[in-house]
Amino acid sequence: MSTPETVEQEDRKPPEQIVAVPVRHPGRWVMAAVLLVLAAMLVNSLVTNPAWRWDVVWQFLFSSRVLSGLWVTIELTLLAMVIGVVLGIVIAIMRLSPNPIVSTIAWLYAWFFRGTPVLVQVIFWSFIAILYPTLSLGIPFGPEFVYFDSNLLIPIFAGAVLGFGLNEAAYMSEIVRAGILSVDEGQTEAAEALGMTRLKILRRIVLPQAMRVIIPPTGNETISMLKTTSLASVIAVGDLFTQVQLIYGGNLQQVPLLVVASIWYLVLTSLLSIAQYFIERRFSRGSVPARKAGFFGLGRPKSGLA
Repeated sequence: MSTPETVEQEDRKPPEQIVAVPVRHPGRWVMAAVLLVLAAMLVNSLVTNPAWRWDVVWQFLFSSRVLSGLWVTIELTLLAMVIGVVLGIVIAIMRLSPNPIVSTIAWLYAWFFRGTPVLVQVIFWSFIAILYPTLSLGIPFGPEFVYFDSNLLIPIFAGAVLGFGLNEAAYMSEIVRAGILSVDEGQTEAAEALGMTRLKILRRIVLPQAMRVIIPPTGNETISMLKTTSLASVIAVGDLFTQVQLIYGGNLQQVPLLVVASIWYLVLTSLLSIAQYFIERRFSRGSVPARKAGFFGLGRPKSGLA
């Protein structure tokens, strides 16, 4: 029979240390081994298969024709995204307008441009002179004062930019609208109580906070636009893919030239991904969770004591 003294002595004894045995995950190691074998097989195929013609790849990788097409691709991407972002913000604000006519027009815009193929839109704008040989300015349903030749006003390159940009604006409007709706309405109401105008509230309060939601999908849209510009090859606008097609149409080296195009697309998308990472980190200041992945998802958990 234990006495109070023995019970007190037992309570004072330190608890036995628990020996934690890590859980075994053999399936992970099997999967890792399989992936390593597949990666080794792929590398071996790239190195040993003569059909890749790496000598032709290096010959044309920095050729003047390929680099000129690369520059056209960059121009198309930047101009189309500028149009898409600016017009997308306008369309998003119109969608949120209390005026039913304005919001309906914005909805119809997004419905039409998201519902028709971007390739059709690019071809349409590039050859709009077939429908409208001349464009004019004047009084609606009245006399016209200034006339423009459609072929001169909207050349092939401008038609491609309009096709990509107007299509992108429909998608960007939904992204911006989602970002605006993610901001708590109480902040807008408080700003209105302070006498701020609707435009000032949007510019100084809503949009800066909405950028945390807007930036990631906008970065993805930019990367997607970079690759979508290859559709401009159907109108021979002179982009990277068009130049590659012209080259292998002459020397019949399709595979090596397609590898050249793929390398440059990978380089540009990698640069855009790096830029997106730093832009996201800037706009996420003050709201980054304690456990955050770094670039390429290889970050490690941060300690609060660091």
